[in-house]
Amino acid sequence: MSSAPHVPGVEVRGEWRDGYEQVLTTESLELIARLHREFEPRRQERLRARQERLRDLAAGGTLGFLPETAHIRADDSWRVADPAPGLVDRRVEMTGPTDRKMTINALNSGARCWLADQEDANSPLWENVVNGPLNLMDSIDGTLQFTSPEGKEYRVRDDVQLPTIIVRPRGWHLPEKHITVDGEQTSGSLVDFALYLASCGRKQVDRGQGPYFYLPKMESHLEARLWNDVFVLAQEHLGIPRGTIRATCLIETYPAAFEMEEILFELREHSAGLNAGRWDYMFSVIKTFRTRGGDFTLPDRNSVTMTVPFMRAYTELLVRTCHKRGAHAIGGMSAFIPSKDPAKNEFAFNKITEDKTREANDGFDGSWVAHPGMVATAMDVFDKVLGDKPNQLDKKREDVRVAAEQLLDVRSTPGEVTEAGLRANVSVGIQYLESWLRGQGAAGINGLMEDAATAEISRSQVWQWLHNDVQLSNGETVTRELVERLTDEEMQAIEQARGEAFASGRWDDARALFLETAVADEYQDFLTLPAYERMP
Repeated sequence: MSSAPHVPGVEVRGEWRDGYEQVLTTESLELIARLHREFEPRRQERLRARQERLRDLAAGGTLGFLPETAHIRADDSWRVADPAPGLVDRRVEMTGPTDRKMTINALNSGARCWLADQEDANSPLWENVVNGPLNLMDSIDGTLQFTSPEGKEYRVRDDVQLPTIIVRPRGWHLPEKHITVDGEQTSGSLVDFALYLASCGRKQVDRGQGPYFYLPKMESHLEARLWNDVFVLAQEHLGIPRGTIRATCLIETYPAAFEMEEILFELREHSAGLNAGRWDYMFSVIKTFRTRGGDFTLPDRNSVTMTVPFMRAYTELLVRTCHKRGAHAIGGMSAFIPSKDPAKNEFAFNKITEDKTREANDGFDGSWVAHPGMVATAMDVFDKVLGDKPNQLDKKREDVRVAAEQLLDVRSTPGEVTEAGLRANVSVGIQYLESWLRGQGAAGINGLMEDAATAEISRSQVWQWLHNDVQLSNGETVTRELVERLTDEEMQAIEQARGEAFASGRWDDARALFLETAVADEYQDFLTLPAYERMP
């Protein structure tokens, strides 16, 4: 078995396995080292800026459009780069993790693009960090195949149009402990980015496309500027023409909703548009004003649909902003998955149709689904609206006018805080965390394909309701004792439902982690941070 190549100052601390030498090359490790040394201080600066903003908001501040960047919003002359090859028509995008089976299923799905997820639908076990880009490299080379333990063989079909690959690296906040530079942990964002770019970037260019990315969880245009500088340096380092990299930014944090035009501006030569990351957006709304209660207390999460006023304002502003600047607007993920129950199946497909019809009519150029079985339904909706057109960039939505007050109008969200909603948060949160700790970041729970955003919403709602003395619809106040009692009851229900399989899971760890982040006095910014510490 070989070992990691020697690059001064770089140490690969993760287990070395056969095949890793194809991804953990001298070139990729040198790129990681250069990016770390150049940008780690700025990454830490941006993370500190997030904390400063949260302290200001907790002290009574608010969010709004930035006066110092008003000139960017007022200047009608600038546009982002024209759509890159493979990114002109994005009417349906499949999302999912990058293990071999899911990669093959995504490539066979018939979607126009595939979000190859190293972030929320991926659990950052060391083997997942390395195998993700390795599987993508094999898929580009046409050598990808997989045989399940049961003997079922998976291969990429010859009769499908392969989707364009768009890789989502981890967010700026997450570290990578298995690769250090000069004794420091590296950035999960930069490791995921560099491993894919170094192994697959030139291969994608040779295919007539390019290395494309989704950028998650940014909270300001200055974080987008940091990414743009990373792209410029990486392209120069690898000898790839500047502007070859393209990135779609997820608008999935509350602060970013007020800086959409600025984010496009910072990335304009590398921009491929914006995406409505609806589930993490809901998490960010709770997180951003978690101590304020009152105006910012959301009801049961299933009550918060995309048609409530503050969510509607956010998505319409996104389409308006993107098309004003020549950028694609990509809709949010529908998490429904097929079911063997005919009634549940009919419900799921109807919800997909309803969701995508609204987005297509609003002017979105495409949207996400979380399961290959839902691609055709979403495609049919967008086909009916788009026809032969590849996108709706000509639909400017100049009728849309969104004020800061509309984005902040959480109070008008209908719905109640119920015991059933509290139980659901506890149960789903723990079930997802147990899957994540075992290395599976995409988990089918109650007919939905859930990712890390689910657990974040679940534990954040519990924290917010608890620390703001919210009263349930039955008159009972949310207390620590109530949360712990319901947790015990839900754990018993999970054990009964799982049967013998329960004993082999990481349920004690999942329960402890959920309570640690849901009822503690201090709010943990991301539950994946303490969860990552529990990983080998």
